[in-house]
Amino acid sequence: MNLSEHFTLADMTVSQSAARSNIDNTPDANTVNNLRRLCALLEQVRLLVGRPVLVTSGYRCAALNRMVGGAPRSAHVQGLAADINVSGLTPAVLARRLADSALMFDQLILEFDSWVHLGLAEGAERRQILTIRKGTGYLRGLV
Repeated sequence: MNLSEHFTLADMTVSQSAARSNIDNTPDANTVNNLRRLCALLEQVRLLVGRPVLVTSGYRCAALNRMVGGAPRSAHVQGLAADINVSGLTPAVLARRLADSALMFDQLILEFDSWVHLGLAEGAERRQILTIRKGTGYLRGLV
């Protein structure tokens, strides 16, 4: 099922961890609607950077989220967040491009210099920008 021009439901729900642990990572209808909103944002990211966006983690059901150590109130569980990379751009460069853009998002987190977490809110978007590295906790801004 296509959620947008370049993103499918499979792209947003695939999980090797879920498959290995026999966890059903199928979202409900409300979550699919959230994933459509998220994919619309990812299409804007694709246009901004001029390259395909690789989703490394999208929707996570509660059981999968617990298993991978996700935050209990993670936007991933609602279908409102994705961890992404773009070939040819370091995560730090991608995060800077997103932070400097006019795109509306709730959270942008440069995580461990390995990927970018991009999330939406159910309400007003905060445009919160954070960095996390091993041993630092969350730091404000891109540092």
